[in-house]
Amino acid sequence: MQVHTHTAAHGHDEALRRNDKLWTVAEIEALFALPFNDLIFRAQQVHRDHFDANAVQLSTLLSIKTGGCPEDCSYCPQSARYDTGVEAEKLMPVEEVVAAAQRAKDAGATRFCMGAAWRSPKPHQVDAVGEMVRSVKALGLETCVTLGMLRDGQAEQLREAGLDYYNHNLDTSPEFYGQIITTRTYQDRLDTLARVRDAGLKVCCGGIVGLGETRRERAGLIAQLANMSPYPESVPINNLMKVEGTPLEHNENVDPFDFVRMIAVARITMPRAMVRLSAGREMMDDALQSLCFLAGANSMFYGEKLLVTQNPQAEHDRALLARLGMRTSTEEKLGAGNAGECDGLTACATH
Repeated sequence: MQVHTHTAAHGHDEALRRNDKLWTVAEIEALFALPFNDLIFRAQQVHRDHFDANAVQLSTLLSIKTGGCPEDCSYCPQSARYDTGVEAEKLMPVEEVVAAAQRAKDAGATRFCMGAAWRSPKPHQVDAVGEMVRSVKALGLETCVTLGMLRDGQAEQLREAGLDYYNHNLDTSPEFYGQIITTRTYQDRLDTLARVRDAGLKVCCGGIVGLGETRRERAGLIAQLANMSPYPESVPINNLMKVEGTPLEHNENVDPFDFVRMIAVARITMPRAMVRLSAGREMMDDALQSLCFLAGANSMFYGEKLLVTQNPQAEHDRALLARLGMRTSTEEKLGAGNAGECDGLTACATH
């Protein structure tokens, strides 16, 4: 009976995460073009309809296998094609991963993400990660992994290990994608996401701001995400971390208000998603991060490092939340009691 109850609840949740009509790129561009105050007001309305606006979930991301990736993602210091000073390492032992997860929990995180720099995991590697997932779940933490492209059956194997989320970002719009990555197609990414969804796992999928994309290309990424049926439960928004040795090391910085706009538009178009403030937070001052929360971000990556780039120290994060009068919570509790619907017409903008 428990299986049937879970399945019914999961199906109900998926039904709520389907927009009544598809968003066009032009409609999303129009959101980006709104006066800043109007956009933030609209995003905050949508946010309050579905979540506790004064609570965030804390997530920690651990690189369980660093460096040596054969892909050519232009932003990534873990690519073996670029001289970034990141050395290839072996997969971490399970006991070290569990110790890191316990430290994360002790520091207040309720979600623990594990990332491996692989193009696609081999069967024995999925076995090893499954053991990590089981051990981290035993600590009472929500789990997420990002391992690259999945083959048939691998998502099911991870689900059986107890995995909650699989992360596989689209990064940018289909039109701009080829300028950033050539070793993996956009369809490859969509295929992996389909495998994840079909296996009954929750989807974590977002993108990066600052790759050199235009506003229309940002709108194109949001359209891809929001028009998934259902759209992702988790949408991480990353601010490009420019790493010396990567092709994008000299990219222009993103206008801070443009980054906040990205958060707001993600919230409006995907009202029930967890919108996660992810890489690049150390480039943001406290005022900018608070604007991101106002725009609808309700999760942030927390801890000493985010894969191989620095992340604001945990103590400072806790102090910021205290200054804002915000509290931490689990994903389940964040949305408890908020049953507002996106009707595509009022709360969710001129859609």
